[in-house]
Parts: sequence; C-alpha cells; structure tokens
Amino acid sequence: MLSWDDYEDDSTVVEAKPAAPAAPVKTEIKPQAPATPKISVPEVTAPVQQAPAKMAAPVSANDVVTQAKETLKNIDVTPGLEELEMGARRIQVDEKAMINCRVDLNQLVPFKYDWAWQKYLDGCANHWMPQEVNMTADVAVWKSADGLTDDERTIVMRSLGYFSTADSLVANNLVLAVYRLITNPECRQYLLRQAFEEAIHTHAYQYCVESLSMDEGEVFNMYREIPSIAAKASWSLKHTHSICDPTFNTGTPETDQELLRNLIAFYVVTEGIFFYCGFTQILSMGRRNKMTGVAEQFQYILRDESMHLNFGIDVINQIKLENPHLWTSEFQQEITQMVIEGTELEINFAKESMPRGVLGMNAAMMEEYLQFISNRRMVQIGLAEQYPGAENPFPWMSEIMDLRKEKNFFETRVIEYQTGGALNWE
Repeated sequence: MLSWDDYEDDSTVVEAKPAAPAAPVKTEIKPQAPATPKISVPEVTAPVQQAPAKMAAPVSANDVVTQAKETLKNIDVTPGLEELEMGARRIQVDEKAMINCRVDLNQLVPFKYDWAWQKYLDGCANHWMPQEVNMTADVAVWKSADGLTDDERTIVMRSLGYFSTADSLVANNLVLAVYRLITNPECRQYLLRQAFEEAIHTHAYQYCVESLSMDEGEVFNMYREIPSIAAKASWSLKHTHSICDPTFNTGTPETDQELLRNLIAFYVVTEGIFFYCGFTQILSMGRRNKMTGVAEQFQYILRDESMHLNFGIDVINQIKLENPHLWTSEFQQEITQMVIEGTELEINFAKESMPRGVLGMNAAMMEEYLQFISNRRMVQIGLAEQYPGAENPFPWMSEIMDLRKEKNFFETRVIEYQTGGALNWE
C-alpha cells in the first residue's frame, strides 16, 4: 500500500515532466529520498510551485468566515413577519384561534386551549412500544391446527388488514394537511404526538403480522382487494384529497367548511366508527384467552385512539364555536349524511368479517353496537341521533375505553400504565 509520502512523490513526478529535463528530475527523486529532496523540488520546476495550493485552504476558509460574519451583520429579520398582523410582538391569549389565526405560531404560551396541552401530556405519559408485548402465546395458538376456528382467523386477518392501512391514512392526513391548517401551537403540539402514535400503531400491526409469520403482501394489500376494507379506505381518502393539495388554504367559508368536513371524516368517522368493529372483535378474543398478545396491542391502541377521538371532537366543536357561520343547516345535513355513510360501511365490514356467530357476538349485535356508537358521535358534535333506541350490547367495551384495568397485574403491564415522570405520588 502506498504511503502518503509515496503519493506525494508520484504526483511530483507527473507535474515535473512538462517543465524540466527528465534526467535531472529522475536523478533527484529516484532513490525515494526522505524529506530533503522533496523540499527542493519546488525550486526546480515552476508547476510544482503551484502544488502548495492546498496550503492556502486556511486563508480561503478565513475569507469565508469573514464573509459570513459580514452577511450576518446585515441580516434582515423581518421576512415572514409581514404575514403576521402583530409582527413579532408578544401575543395575548385572546388573539389565538383554531383556524385562520395570523399570530406567531412559534409562541406556544400563553395557552388558550389548556385541554389540548393536557392531552399532549397524557399522550406522552401513556407512551408504549409494540415490542414490549409478549407474542409467544399468540404464535403457538396461530400455528396450532385447532388453536382458532376459521372464522376467528378471518377476524384476525381482516382486522390487521384494515388497521395496518387505516392508521397510515390518518397519519398522512395529519402530517400533510391538518397540521398546516390548524393555527394554534398547543393543538399542533398534540398533533405531533398523535402522528407519532399513528406510526406506533402501524408498527404494532406490522409486529403482529411478522410475529405470526403471516403473508405480509396479503395483509397490507387488503385495502385494495377486500371489498368492505377497500370501501372504507376509499371513503376516507375521498375526504383527504382537497386539503392535502399544497395550494389549499383556509380563509373562506367554503375552504373552512372543507377543513371541518375533513376533521369530521377522520376523527368522527374513521377513528370514531371505522375502528370499533375490529377493536370489539379482537378484544373479545382476548377476553377468551385467545391471541392475548394481539389483544393487548389493541388495548393500547384503543386507549390512544380514544384520546385522538376526544381531541378531534374538541377541535371540531371549538372551530364551530369560533366560526358559527360555518355550521349552517345545510352543512349539518351533509355531516349527518357522512356519519350515516360511515356507520353503514362499518356494518358491511362486520357482516363480511363475521358471517356467523363467533366470540359471543354476531353481525346483528355488531350492527346495533355500531348504531349506538354512531348516535354518540352525532351527539358529541351537536347533531341529532339517527338510530333511535340503539343500545350497547357490549358494555365491557365501555370499561376498556374508560381505561379500567382489565388484567391481572402480575400477568402483564396494565393498560393504565404511565411513564414514571407522569405519576402522582401524593
């Protein structure tokens, strides 16, 4: 291997040939002399005198530093401030707004929506990762010929198939559209946390699929190939396209309503209705001591999604409160139609994924449960119930959503787990 000295010698020979007689140069360098002959070479040939150009680097660097300092002396701190009505001055709480606010979004405090900041703190306290869940028992059950019935296997596959795509759709909507259009910093803080949680959920589904050695291509393409799953995904995407356009901006009644329509589609319908059939099926399986690892993952996810839903409802209602002109009777009729469409799509998913009774439930019971959930969503955003008399046939689901402890403490980490820094020791 050539040393650095060898490299210098070779380059010197190449540069010296054009300008000096060949023999003298060879005579001086041929013995591979130490440092002394190399020092004398620049005196022999003019081209070699240019070689120390590398030595000038510090001078050039100094010039760059000097130029940078001069530029910073004249930096203009006003770009971007002309877009803000109040410039760079400190803002007051009343100047904040959920949408179309032109105050400095980098000024997190003072808080106007304390509930948004509290949800951010609660989300951080409830942090979890999929690898924390032991999947050993699930692998044994899944591989056993008589571990699950065919209907139970279908439920597991369909649930993972839908959710693995749905949480990605929600994350894309948050990152590409909603975050940019919500003009409140504490709400944006929670949106960042929610986006991370959506990534954790997608990771959890992938972890389940990988642990059970499922066909990844089959599971992750169900949103294209299974009719009831494809219909739900298509419905959600339909309400994303316009506001994901980088040129889309709020500021008119039409565009403000479009954002509100998107928030209702994703928070109220996608996360508030589309998730509930699959959650109920998988959690019912876990209550029967089947696929307990998958069920535990879903418990953590349901806890997160309940917080997402509550946050979204608060955002929607706050926008309505600050912009009452958007909540017209015509718009309410349109939103009611949207929620009913979502409910019927989820009912179709239930019928397709469980054509026969299984796990103590059937499609008729699930239909009533989804109608009950739909009524709750309507009321939460100020609309009238559309399924009179619908009741909850699965009261144990309410306990899980309210974060009641469903596990033996010594069996696994309870779903009410919080990070140590968030615990109250009083």
